[in-house]
Amino acid sequence: MKKTLIRKYARLIARVGVNVQKGQSVVIDIAAECEDFAVILAEECYRAGAGKVRVEFLSNKLTKLDFRHQSLTTMKKVSKWIEAKAQEMVDENAARILIESDAPDALKGINAEKLLKVSRARKAVMKKYRDAVEGIQQWCIAAIPSKAWAKAVFPDEKPAAGVEKLWQAILSTVYVTEDNDPEAVWNARKAVYAEKCDWLNSLDLRSLEYKTAKGTDLKVGLIKGAKFIGGGDTSRYGVFYVPNLPTEEIFSSPMRGVVEGRVYATKPLSYNGSLIENFNITFKDGKAVSWEAEKGADLLKTIITLDEGSAMLGEVAIVPNSSPVSKTGILFLNTLFDENASCHLALGVGFNEVIDGWENLSQEEIRKAGVNDSLGHVDFMIGDSTLCITGVTGDGKRVPIIVNGEWA
Repeated sequence: MKKTLIRKYARLIARVGVNVQKGQSVVIDIAAECEDFAVILAEECYRAGAGKVRVEFLSNKLTKLDFRHQSLTTMKKVSKWIEAKAQEMVDENAARILIESDAPDALKGINAEKLLKVSRARKAVMKKYRDAVEGIQQWCIAAIPSKAWAKAVFPDEKPAAGVEKLWQAILSTVYVTEDNDPEAVWNARKAVYAEKCDWLNSLDLRSLEYKTAKGTDLKVGLIKGAKFIGGGDTSRYGVFYVPNLPTEEIFSSPMRGVVEGRVYATKPLSYNGSLIENFNITFKDGKAVSWEAEKGADLLKTIITLDEGSAMLGEVAIVPNSSPVSKTGILFLNTLFDENASCHLALGVGFNEVIDGWENLSQEEIRKAGVNDSLGHVDFMIGDSTLCITGVTGDGKRVPIIVNGEWA
């Protein structure tokens, strides 16, 4: 891939993704094997005005070694220096960038029960830091290819060709080309997202009903007055940023604990370095009460049973089946991309910003309004060309939202 395009992409992440402000600190989480891109991205953050950039290099190979050799007691403990770094991010209002590049099964073989206990313990400790930056911190998840990921997506290609094809696919989904200005394209797309949000928000929707040929039959309650948002977010300090590159979703947080029926996943879910395939979840009285999966059932259990809120929905997201990501025809085996090719739901914590005036409300008040709380947030894809979503308004009117996978 041409270095000029890679730099364009890095610039987009810095200036549109997290929208680095003058003097702001930035933290970049990225795989150790992606050092070259980390250097380019750090430089673009500095060019955008960052006062300090810290790069945290990650390694799934080391993580697997830790799970294999460390005791559960050791792994559950969160070191003081890790908490100190998290507190520094809070104190400095640091922007955060996560660059994904892992193969979908990078952590295959890790004991699911041990993973659950470690995740539960660590997230419980770190939750106070996450809550402290909620709605304040700019953050962005983006991705670059690795040989292992490219091999999973394009198994018949030679390594170099697979990486090149994955680069091309990624850049196409974020509108980075040789002859355009990606920042201008993204700024123009704000109007596209705003039009859909305005329409949905004008309907006074109280629930959404989902049906597919695969068997999904689900009803999800919505919070009265909660907004649908999309295309980006605005921090408490008025900074607009784009949390996901790419993004095609219009989303909201449903009413905590109001969902009934069964939903079938339409794409595999890559979670914590392993795949969950061909699964369904049944909800009763607002909670997931049973589930099945042809592959990864134990891992699916760890997601749903992480805590009380992890068995409830925290997000409903609408994506047309003809989205630019879907049009690539590629199963990315990565939620960042696959969720932007398909309507999806998420188990776990919801979004504060869907509540009007959230900036002036406490976390307790936001939860009381109906936004779910949890240590986790896991998206899974449920859309296909047969999906129909019907909205039910406050006065009982039924409004088609999605018909056969497309906006009504």
